[in-house]
Amino acid sequence: MVVRRLLGSQYLVALVLLTLAGCASPPRLPALPLALASETNPFDIPNARYYPDTDGKRLEALGRTAIEKERRAIGAKTSSHVLPPANFLAISGGGDNGAFGAGLLCGWSKRGNRPNFKLVTGVSTGALSAPFVFIGPEYDFALSQVYTTIEASDVFEPRKVLVAAVSADALTDSAPLRNMISRFVDRQMMTRIAQEYDKGRLLLIMTTNLDQGRPVIWDIGAIASSGHPKAREFIVDILLASAAIPGVFPPVMLDVSHGGMNYQEMHVDGGTTAQAFLYPPTFNLNRAAGRDRVLRERVAYIIRNGRLFREESDVQRQTLSVATQAASAMIAANGTNDTFRIYLTTKRDGVGYNLAYIGDDFTEPYKGPFDRAYMNKLFDYGFGLGLKGYPWHKAPPGFGD
Repeated sequence: MVVRRLLGSQYLVALVLLTLAGCASPPRLPALPLALASETNPFDIPNARYYPDTDGKRLEALGRTAIEKERRAIGAKTSSHVLPPANFLAISGGGDNGAFGAGLLCGWSKRGNRPNFKLVTGVSTGALSAPFVFIGPEYDFALSQVYTTIEASDVFEPRKVLVAAVSADALTDSAPLRNMISRFVDRQMMTRIAQEYDKGRLLLIMTTNLDQGRPVIWDIGAIASSGHPKAREFIVDILLASAAIPGVFPPVMLDVSHGGMNYQEMHVDGGTTAQAFLYPPTFNLNRAAGRDRVLRERVAYIIRNGRLFREESDVQRQTLSVATQAASAMIAANGTNDTFRIYLTTKRDGVGYNLAYIGDDFTEPYKGPFDRAYMNKLFDYGFGLGLKGYPWHKAPPGFGD
């Protein structure tokens, strides 16, 4: 869906040319080998990131540390103290469809019963929403601004197609999006994220390390509280990378060093490997919580910024049309598959499951990427559902509620 919307036929032509012009690419340092990845963090900030396929034990240690911080924050003096319910939130990718999740969350706040989430995760457009939601309703106005006052020129600047295909790393320049992220991720937001992190709350963002073909989970709270002079810039890089659709937006290059050698990592849209995540299956919530597993209720909310299936289309018998619609259908299917993966993981760990997505009752026609009128209608649609109380689905599509 996102590919079809942001890649017109000329962009797909350029992508084909780009694959044929690999010799004319911008220079970069060598990629960091996967074998060294777990030993290396940009800016040497400890525990800044995790590889979900290999770092299950480290993630469990992160969970235990978060519980201990929470105990101190609420004054729980013994491990037998019953902890309050833990609410988790996963916000998916979806490009300008992120207006749905933003509206739903703002409407939920207005209703008055939106919980304080212990864990917030975000991918792509969900990564842009997640910091506002993590801090709380005090940032709802800013969250609504991101999805109701912008247009395409606030997100990207098109490059000349042939020039971009031959000599650049993307078809557009994402400098406007970086500038927008930088405006909102200011010192005040950094302070608030660090304060909540010290209370045992977690804000996790996913990118894809394209060199290694693996997802990376970034602990934004750990970075915000590190005190590193470049922590804010680092977080801006991560949020931008999580939304950097490969080939459309430039990848974000992160400099790292190991053993006196300098490397660069290429990070792109987290949606390349997963449209949404709550926590990886390698992370066992019960092992991480220890004895706490029977002492608190856990509830997960998953917001899919999209429909369950790609919108119906009368596909033309043309190569580019077939390729574009097939890619769009594949991305939509992968997003739906993520809801099943999260469901199975939550059931294993005894976590309540709640899923929201754009329903068939939203019929506003799509006019183009980041069309302000469309996004406002979608925000209002989500807001209305949140205000009256969204009828959360208790299972993925096909499992039955």
